[in-house]
Amino acid sequence: MTQPIQLIVQEADRSDAGKGIARIGTEAMARLSVEPGDTIKITGKRTAAAVVAFSTHGSNNISIDGYIRKDAGVGIGDTVTVEKAAPATATRLTIQPVGESIKLDGKQVGDFILNRYAGMPLYKGKTIALPVQVQQQKQDPFESFFGNSWAGSFSSSFSTQYYEFIVSDIAPDDVAIIGSETKVTYKDSAYKGEDAPKGKSAGNIHYEDIGGLGRELNQVREMIEYPLRHPEVFEKLGIEPPKGVLLYGPPGTGKTLIARAVANEVNAYFDTISGPEIISKYYGDSEEKLREIFQKAEENAPAIIFIDEIDSIAPKREESKGEVERRVVAQLLALMDGLKSRGGVIVIAATNLPDSIDPALRRGGRFDREIEIGVPDKEGRMEILQIHTRNVPLASDVDIGKYAGMTHGFVGADLALVVKEAAMHALRREFPGMNPDEEISKEKLESLKVTVEDFDAALKMVQPSAMREVLVEVPDIGWDSVGGLDSVKEELQQGVEWPMKYASVYQKFDTKSPKGFLMFGPPGTGKTLLAKAVANESESNFISVKGPELMSKWVGESEKGVREIFRKARLASPSIIFFDEIDSIVPKRGSHEGSSHVTESVVSQFLTELDGLEELKNVVIIGATNRPDMIDPALLRPGRLEKHIYVPPPDADGRKQILEVYLGGVKDLLAGDLDIGMLVTKTDGFVGADLEALVREAKMVAIREFVQKMDGHSEEDIELAVGNVRIYRKHFDEALKRVRPSLDKEGLLYSERDSWPFRFNEEERRTLDKALDVFFTLKFGSDSDDANERLKKLESLILASHKDFKALKEAVKVHAKKASIDDFDYNVA
Repeated sequence: MTQPIQLIVQEADRSDAGKGIARIGTEAMARLSVEPGDTIKITGKRTAAAVVAFSTHGSNNISIDGYIRKDAGVGIGDTVTVEKAAPATATRLTIQPVGESIKLDGKQVGDFILNRYAGMPLYKGKTIALPVQVQQQKQDPFESFFGNSWAGSFSSSFSTQYYEFIVSDIAPDDVAIIGSETKVTYKDSAYKGEDAPKGKSAGNIHYEDIGGLGRELNQVREMIEYPLRHPEVFEKLGIEPPKGVLLYGPPGTGKTLIARAVANEVNAYFDTISGPEIISKYYGDSEEKLREIFQKAEENAPAIIFIDEIDSIAPKREESKGEVERRVVAQLLALMDGLKSRGGVIVIAATNLPDSIDPALRRGGRFDREIEIGVPDKEGRMEILQIHTRNVPLASDVDIGKYAGMTHGFVGADLALVVKEAAMHALRREFPGMNPDEEISKEKLESLKVTVEDFDAALKMVQPSAMREVLVEVPDIGWDSVGGLDSVKEELQQGVEWPMKYASVYQKFDTKSPKGFLMFGPPGTGKTLLAKAVANESESNFISVKGPELMSKWVGESEKGVREIFRKARLASPSIIFFDEIDSIVPKRGSHEGSSHVTESVVSQFLTELDGLEELKNVVIIGATNRPDMIDPALLRPGRLEKHIYVPPPDADGRKQILEVYLGGVKDLLAGDLDIGMLVTKTDGFVGADLEALVREAKMVAIREFVQKMDGHSEEDIELAVGNVRIYRKHFDEALKRVRPSLDKEGLLYSERDSWPFRFNEEERRTLDKALDVFFTLKFGSDSDDANERLKKLESLILASHKDFKALKEAVKVHAKKASIDDFDYNVA
């Protein structure tokens, strides 16, 4: 017979939660003479049992989940005695609900236990979670048990919730295995044993059920679990343990979940306070209810009091209109640090509006620590999805990591909803109509899987909570949807995509990516389209802000709007904030004489948000304008909107690519006489928006022609004729008469001229200015063929996307001499 050994308790893997597994190292297995699949007894304050599995967490550790830790009366870091067990088959088993009486069908409960726990070791005091179907309309919520029978489970009036039950009796009275001959008895009265939990139920939540909050959970444990489980440490140090912890953050991030998990892990008396049940119309009644809750907690210490949405019962007294709220705040302050010390009672409060709470509560001795529960990153989302898909039958093609990478800005509650919606989509797909009277075969039930198609459909239905107010759904636009503009796309890729996709490289080189980009150029060249494409390609949240919508007639509201946009972007990073028509938000200060100075305040707020004390991490700002000269110069310096990207009108190659993009969906309908090269030559001066309008108009001409020809024909004839429809050259010729280009030659030159101060240095600008002077002198000074030829060459050099300044200088000298411009300075610097 092997001797028992001592091992240190560690948190279980999330995939093991609820499976009754204990993972130990190979050395510990050898000392206990056990192999994977054998049963061991784990003894702390009480005795539990589990099935052995391999572990990589060290030879002196044992990884067990929250249920086994609770049954053994131990916490993470405690030492337990482990020994080999030889369980016999159980002859009888009795289970009872924990906390409150629940009426259930005893036969259904027995069938479920025999199926679900067959072959697993059970013991007296074992906690198990069973699904109960809750009927919403009735007074008694516990109507039926959700066991093997799925019939009726699709009714909208029912919902399935998990409740805790306990094994109150088992024979033999040690560790036993459930077999087919085991007789299961269900008692509907609440379990009243010594190990029954005190106070309200904190639910069957344990540390393994919390994902993406490792750092925050460690802080909460340090503040709550250690003082309650090891008060002697604080006595030795001569300090009082912390009295309260305030958890704050966006809704759905797991604040309530953390409080419930900690309460379960420390096995403390647990009570909750919610605003509506405290507030009473009778004078003094609200304060009395608070005093009773704190008194019960002191009597049953160690205890945790959880106040959810504390901002509803403890708002700022100077802003509160009601007398009751002020009295409740005063009572809460007195209870949290009254004359006598509250030994063994810790208050946890949760809110998503920490600035609305009375400041007197937010000091040491009351809420000693404030912990932000933020939006999870990619790794956190991966953990959360693993938890919520733990019991979901996933198809082999479902990659959880892919969806973790796609769901920026999603909090835990959103990800839970994604999984739920995916399961419901699978249900609708397999059982269309969802007839509650339909008998479902076991084979069909076994084959039910949640596929990639179900997850993709769910993602279309669920929006991220952290971004709901400002999120704009980005259309499915990639780089291939943007014709031309190759140099612009390359700059945006390097500035936005690379820092997010190759963050480790930037970290290695100890460099930061540009914080902001200003895209400018004539209207219709594709600035907004580029912003959407870069957001889509970099897999970032996309916040689109229209300039004028930020302006408000109320003092301070415009600045608050700017603050909120940046705050949301920080919460849901990585994100891109796109300011369309940015010149309307941040114009030059001092340019609006006699105005209310609202725009100047907004500019100041904008500058502060961009590079103030609060650093922007994984947030990129992209501004778009066709009037960069109107933007405040302070915004255009390095560290703010430092990269200035000119989005030029498309050249011949660019127009060809744009036309191919817009005609890509109707390639099969293009007639043989239609030549895209011909369209390119005829669309000089057209920007991207003009070309889109041209293609649309050509299609409309073809549609009008078809409708006129088929007027009066039957539906069958129309259906047959649609198959032979084509878009001919004549349709585009007609469209070219109706759609005019946004820019003529002169417009192109002026647009180019306006961009020079933001693209070139002083010497380069001087060269370009002189070239433009020579150009206009040639244009208006002579009509000779020779002059026209020189004009075309000089124009091509001035409008080239990549300027050859050496060739420009030579051309200026040559053309100026040939044109006999006497008063011109030939010696270009």
